[in-house]
Amino acid sequence: MTVFAAVPSLGFGGGKSEGPKKPLRIGVIGAGWLGGTVGRCWVKAGHEVFFSTRHPEDLQPWVKPLGPRASFGMPKEAAEFGEILLLAVPYDTISDLVKSMRGQLQGKVLLDACNPSASNRSEIAREAMANGVAITTAKYFPGASVVRAFSAVDASSVEASFEGRGPTLGVPIAGDDASALQVATQLVRDAGCAPVVVGGLAQAVAFQRGGPGFRANTSEAKLRDLLGL
Repeated sequence: MTVFAAVPSLGFGGGKSEGPKKPLRIGVIGAGWLGGTVGRCWVKAGHEVFFSTRHPEDLQPWVKPLGPRASFGMPKEAAEFGEILLLAVPYDTISDLVKSMRGQLQGKVLLDACNPSASNRSEIAREAMANGVAITTAKYFPGASVVRAFSAVDASSVEASFEGRGPTLGVPIAGDDASALQVATQLVRDAGCAPVVVGGLAQAVAFQRGGPGFRANTSEAKLRDLLGL
């Protein structure tokens, strides 16, 4: 298994520090349980976050109180807004989503938190489970630098880690682009968690559904033991 070296800090603050020196513009595509939770952590850490769903009016009650660094709208608007994107949608919607965002993702860092459900037998779900979810996502988003991140943890565990309730949560990440991995590493820290770099996209199978790192929701040290790092 390929293991990347430790990634240097970008100088941003995490959930337990004073906030980032240089706020990033992040588009959250799919502001449900996970996307909404991680995005809220980033807003509180000082980043500018655009939350989106196909029904953005449902987001107003909880996005507005977050203040001027938080906004909301449609997924295409989030893709236009963010220099970094968090993708947290049902896996079956990916192929249609790509068509609606054509031209908006080129050169951007895409954090992929999507998982095919255990009972899904759609063509794209079968492809993802056969070839690897990370590899499949990268195929459908060829212009973006894909990093598998926040896909193997529960939103409640992220929130608890950000708020300092219990041990710091280990979050496995994987990607083929070193600079994108650097960004993902720091954004995991900014969400109050500990990044665990597993390797390239091919190694992300270790923490997709069925892998030892999937839904482990444990500390960095225990996660490394589970993944053999």
